[in-house]
Amino acid sequence: MEASTDIVIVGAGAAGLMAAIQTARHARGQRVLLVDGAARLGAKILVAGGGRCNVTHHAVDERDFAGATPAAVRKVLRQFDVEATRAFFAEIGVELKREDTGKLFPVTDKARTVLEGLLGAARDAGVELRHPFRVERIERGADGGFTLHAADGVVHARRLVLATGGKSLPKSGSDGHGYALATHLGHTLTERIEPALVPLLLPDGHPLTAIPGVAAPVRLEVRSATGKRLHAVEGALLCTHFGLSGPAVLDVSRHWILAEADLVVSWLPQRDAQAIDAALQRLRGANPVEWLLPQLPRRLAHTLVRMAGVDPEASHVDLSRATRKALVSALTAMPLPVTGPRGWTWAEVTAGGVPLREVRLDSLASRACPGLDRCGEILDVDGRIGGFNFQWAWASGTVVGRALGAEGDCAP
Repeated sequence: MEASTDIVIVGAGAAGLMAAIQTARHARGQRVLLVDGAARLGAKILVAGGGRCNVTHHAVDERDFAGATPAAVRKVLRQFDVEATRAFFAEIGVELKREDTGKLFPVTDKARTVLEGLLGAARDAGVELRHPFRVERIERGADGGFTLHAADGVVHARRLVLATGGKSLPKSGSDGHGYALATHLGHTLTERIEPALVPLLLPDGHPLTAIPGVAAPVRLEVRSATGKRLHAVEGALLCTHFGLSGPAVLDVSRHWILAEADLVVSWLPQRDAQAIDAALQRLRGANPVEWLLPQLPRRLAHTLVRMAGVDPEASHVDLSRATRKALVSALTAMPLPVTGPRGWTWAEVTAGGVPLREVRLDSLASRACPGLDRCGEILDVDGRIGGFNFQWAWASGTVVGRALGAEGDCAP
């Protein structure tokens, strides 16, 4: 099969679908082709938010993201904000509801509602969709156009958009191949590309792995070798058979991975060490587990007390000064001997990618390769948990689509 089109978008994930919809709507009269290597589209959308798809968050700004500079991220986000996102999804028949956490989900509580709405909007806008069509290599033509080669055909296009994603959740199709396509067309990548929003591993036999399913609100801090706090998050931590998960762990993961520093947890984030020490001194022989139970789950309280050298089953405990200090430290600044991230298969997003300095922020057009645009996770922008990465996908895809529509003989 050999075909020609005006604009081809590689990758039919969240950013690619949005870019295709907006391009077809704004670049009227132009043929828009969306290709993807997957037999079934939208894997990441379908698994997001526990199968409900956390479309966005009620309040999003540049401080919710890492990677590129805040100023660069802000310039893209402000071109398609949360209210614009809500209006867009309402228009395509996907009503959103806000939950107490600030996250916005479809009122159906089904991720498939989001995917079907996007696919329907793409069809209505006149987007041609072809899949599975895995682009193996791209050649730049003498006329400035692009030739895309796949196992089952060739596509020629005047303009090209890369929305191939990063390396997270590779079974969805985002296996990092897009980086090879980008570098072949003249782009560079950040020095490190790592999993983000990913669970973390503890050594086999660590006491916390013996209480899977136990969760608690905590504060996690990434600290340098000198004890300097490099990053901190608060939220829920979930103990698992392999180590640590939960929102706080996912949010802190990229910062721990890239800093190669220490990870420390406070199990009582609303209390400081001095207050806890004073409370323990007032126990007068009572077991500290009883004092902890209103604040922590029983299995976790038992585990932490045991790790500090106290028998959690004893009815009477006389805490020595050294033991009391050890317990205070365990409760407020326990080092977590993390051995690494759980891996790309379990990561929700990628930290790293094509630097934003290599694209024009008003259009996301390439500075290195005229005629090339990119959006979504392939760029060096990753957000915290809560719908922020989807908002980046909707915003960056829209920026690309509107800019393509404003070019040349395309309708404004």
